[in-house]
Amino acid sequence: MVKLEQAIVAKYVHAGVHFEILVDPDLALKMKKGLVVSLDDLLATDDVYEDAKKSERQTESQILKVFGTLDIREIAPKIIREGEIQLTTEQRRQLKEEKRKAIIDFIAKNAMNPQTQAPHPPLRIETALNELKIQVDEFKDIPTQVNDILPKLRKLLPISMDKIQVAVKVPVQYVTQALSVLHKFELKKQEWQSDGSLIAVVEIPGGMKQELFEKLNHATHGDVVTKIMENGSEK
Repeated sequence: MVKLEQAIVAKYVHAGVHFEILVDPDLALKMKKGLVVSLDDLLATDDVYEDAKKSERQTESQILKVFGTLDIREIAPKIIREGEIQLTTEQRRQLKEEKRKAIIDFIAKNAMNPQTQAPHPPLRIETALNELKIQVDEFKDIPTQVNDILPKLRKLLPISMDKIQVAVKVPVQYVTQALSVLHKFELKKQEWQSDGSLIAVVEIPGGMKQELFEKLNHATHGDVVTKIMENGSEK
């Protein structure tokens, strides 16, 4: 059990009513991320507060009304996962750094330069974010933030999040291996030929084109034909 002086407040608000618990900052963050932690080590006390700083406990009737139980072992995970935790300065810095890296990786994999049809390297994206002084939110989801960031990035980089369709032809001896690759993407169409070979169409983010080609070449030892399609036709 974490010491009171080392604990932080985790808060959950329902219909304007506050429910707070005192928890270990590192374990609370791990639980917030979906990891399994020891509740005995997580909790500083077994109490649910209306105001933890004032040591004002929440009423049992309110706790039962919202959580359906008085068991702190059931209440605490809900408060942490669905509520807010007061992160330390170092935790916020680490979270922001992790989210920034995840956003850069997401853009690098899903976006491309429409002029060259090639993805932007992560370093180029990171440099643009720095030049534009774009800040990330450690709590907002990645797709939402990317939607906000892309218009700003276009001031420095030609960038598109358009998806492309790729036609793939695989000989019979490599069909099984190729399908294991194709099923990791959005498989739009597959046609089996009389000789057992496969013609398929897969839809991917533009920035993942090279990754798809490399995986297919590896799976088939280079014995694969790929063509980028435009408006449903090969180009």
